[in-house]
Amino acid sequence: MDLQLLDDTLAARGEPALRAQQVWEWTSRGAASYEEMTNLPADLRAVLAEHVPFSSLTLQHEAHAKDGTIKALFSTVDGRAVEAVLMRYNDGRRSLCVSSQSGCPLTCTFCATGTMKFGRNLTASEILDQALHFRRIEEVDHCVFMGMGEPMMNLDHVLAACERLPSIGITNRRTAISTVGWIPGIERLTESELPIRLALSLHAPDEALRSQIMPVNDRYPLADVLRACRDFYERKRRKVFIEYVMLDGVNDGYAQALQLAELLEPWIYKVNLIPYNPTESIYDGSSRGAIDAFRQVLEDHGIDATVRLTRGRDIDAACGQLAARASAA
Repeated sequence: MDLQLLDDTLAARGEPALRAQQVWEWTSRGAASYEEMTNLPADLRAVLAEHVPFSSLTLQHEAHAKDGTIKALFSTVDGRAVEAVLMRYNDGRRSLCVSSQSGCPLTCTFCATGTMKFGRNLTASEILDQALHFRRIEEVDHCVFMGMGEPMMNLDHVLAACERLPSIGITNRRTAISTVGWIPGIERLTESELPIRLALSLHAPDEALRSQIMPVNDRYPLADVLRACRDFYERKRRKVFIEYVMLDGVNDGYAQALQLAELLEPWIYKVNLIPYNPTESIYDGSSRGAIDAFRQVLEDHGIDATVRLTRGRDIDAACGQLAARASAA
């Protein structure tokens, strides 16, 4: 819900300060309406239902994948498209992938979101309402800002949302913010007291190829980005995740694996190799054999590397696929 509108509405009625906290406690535990908030006076519940919409987002479509993943397509009050994903894992984890912007102003060539027209930054309430939608379905415990948009370009609202995520069940230590290498945001996150994880979308071990895949590299070169990541590690003492999407014949060769291994300090970084998920881009995904060979090179050089488990590919909910297109339920 729009938390500022909630505060303003309560203040205009002269309600005690505890009312906003009571509303949030119910909401963060998965309440589906004001009517469930039985410790609020009935007349106040009616006023809130009339003047403060229970969510700042409207659900337009929900798709369910064979593996249990759920993708929700929302619209904001001004008609902007937003997608978020709930990923269910066999070990019991319930992880959310949320968006920080409607669309994305950056144009990474492998990512479907980059083909959308950029809308705007999302507010903290719009970010939280993505999480709250899924909290009303079941308990959740992890969150990654890897949906639509570049979170570091909207860090004020992202961090404001992160401050409330623990009430929903997601601690800051189980929250990760992904960036293409937006250095001002990395530096601000480094100074933040919140123990949030940092993930870097790297995708190429050299400047020229990375600029080809991710034009933002021309603005923030890889060498400078890695320096900012090292500063993050020095302050936080928490490993930085490297996201590396595997593109057939582009960035998946032995020489590139070796170059990546030589680029990264093993004590600072952990690499997540991401099988490429189909979009309408020019790329094909690497074979499983190529991915395994790439991983082996990294491990032989002391780099902790894993292959990400793909979730929700059949409903366009996997990494790089969010583009506000409704998939069949």
